[in-house]
Amino acid sequence: MSQTMPAESQPASDITVRKVGAACGAEIEGVELSGDLDDATFSAIEAALVEHQVIVFRDQDISTEAQKAFGRLFGELTVHPFAPSDSEAPDLIVFDNDADNPPWGTDVWHSDETFREAPPLGTILRALIVPDYGGDTLFASMAAAFDGLSDHMQQFVSGLEAVHDFKPFRQLFDDDAESRTRLRQFEDRYPPAVHPVVRTHPVSGRKVLFVNPQFTIAIKGMDEAESRAVLELLFHQAEIPEYQYRHHWEPNTLVFWDNRAVQHYAIHDYYPERRKLERITIKGDRPYSDIPAISADVVRTRKGARAISQSAHGGHAPKD
Repeated sequence: MSQTMPAESQPASDITVRKVGAACGAEIEGVELSGDLDDATFSAIEAALVEHQVIVFRDQDISTEAQKAFGRLFGELTVHPFAPSDSEAPDLIVFDNDADNPPWGTDVWHSDETFREAPPLGTILRALIVPDYGGDTLFASMAAAFDGLSDHMQQFVSGLEAVHDFKPFRQLFDDDAESRTRLRQFEDRYPPAVHPVVRTHPVSGRKVLFVNPQFTIAIKGMDEAESRAVLELLFHQAEIPEYQYRHHWEPNTLVFWDNRAVQHYAIHDYYPERRKLERITIKGDRPYSDIPAISADVVRTRKGARAISQSAHGGHAPKD
């Protein structure tokens, strides 16, 4: 991979990685992201991302183009189908919130865009304007969250699959005929995605809880009440402080997180003050698990005759 960026190259020996959270989070010093990154520097940053899951670069007075160039070193940039973006740069999301444009939709634990068949590898967010107080972002290591489950619960959820949907964005569509038609177009483009409840990180090999309250709607093949109860238990894991890192934003701070390993929660406590950040997202791979998936039929048959009758639908079928 070529690590070509404008300006001068920097040796990896200048880099220091300082851990700032017990379960996730590290600050990287000694690198200017506006400059060329040699192979050793790039490898050091990439390794830090995998190990610490959230990496922070402070005092990075760089341009939007430099931020995008840095992101492209790790993969193709993607376009979010709903988030606010510049029409001339659709791969750049701009969060510019104040009294006239309050923050929306990010104050819930989530991994970015898990409604996609292949959710992002990672996300890079850079602060331009920050409020005098508030506006922090919480991160939770979902690898630590999985490790924190009992052995019995780890065994129970491993092999299960969950359904993900763009449910929070459905409210962006009105209830008139044209809007319903447009919604169906998005449903065709982004049908519900099925991912392992416990994914295997493709680099570290760690087991990661991969369900979140923003996009995960059900466990495949499981009774609705049971699915809801299990998901609520798993969602709670992100809320445990010992698995978290709380990031306080300052201007020219850039944060890069591994979307395969962490969830985040943007705190909306700064309204009506202004907060402006620019975000890019890097294309990822389809989540997988090295534990074989348990088929929906097997999950159902654990419930006996009642589940079998539900799967047969009692002769019910759509009619023209």
